[in-house]
Amino acid sequence: MNLRYRKTIIAGNWKMNLNAEAAKQFIAQLKPLAAEAKWCDVVLCVPFLQIPAAVKAAKGTKIAIGAQNCHFETKGAYTGEISCAMLAEAGVKYVIIGHSERRRDCGETDRLVNQKVLAALQAGLRPIICVGETLEMRDNGVTLDLVRMQVKVALRGVMQDQLRRVTIAYEPIWAIGTGYTATAEQAGEVGGCIREVLRQNYGARAARSVSILYGGSMNTSNAATLLAQPDVDGGLIGGASLNAESFGKIIEAANQE
Repeated sequence: MNLRYRKTIIAGNWKMNLNAEAAKQFIAQLKPLAAEAKWCDVVLCVPFLQIPAAVKAAKGTKIAIGAQNCHFETKGAYTGEISCAMLAEAGVKYVIIGHSERRRDCGETDRLVNQKVLAALQAGLRPIICVGETLEMRDNGVTLDLVRMQVKVALRGVMQDQLRRVTIAYEPIWAIGTGYTATAEQAGEVGGCIREVLRQNYGARAARSVSILYGGSMNTSNAATLLAQPDVDGGLIGGASLNAESFGKIIEAANQE
């Protein structure tokens, strides 16, 4: 983490879990912990149907509500989709784009990720862009090449003054929901690679303003070690974000001066 230049962000990704009542109870438990997070921003990315309840429960707190997906068009014949403008109107501040599960299960491409990023920025949202490799790609030594390409394509058309609203999450696909975690050194290496891409395309000042998160089984036991890396500025938390106590301990680990 480097608090001098950028925010530390702990974002929970609830995926397809928790109903509206559970969301309200979770946020009630999290409020006192989030209130003490002077050095850390807290985000909860909840299912679409839970957004209104979560926004209401988080009102007046330091907890921002995010969505897990969006569409790149503002309106039209896109059955089952939600536009960025609709999310913004509902009180959403962040949106996850390009999560590996959507790339795998829904066929989302790098080009589609880019379209969604541009739409999110246009609507005033803060995109959390996910990048990362499979175990086969890591074993074949192409992790950094893949991540460079994913970042470059995702940010195509993003202006320098928009970059400060972008967050990038490195999520090694082989570590999501598996219990396996990249080592701190592996996470730091990829974080540094992402920072270098940003530096090459936007300059050093803009690059150091972007928060880079680690996503891939970050939990209470490994959070502090991962967050000690200079280019790991927080976490995109899956399973551990479904328990307020566990999530709160990760926030505590990130809330260090």
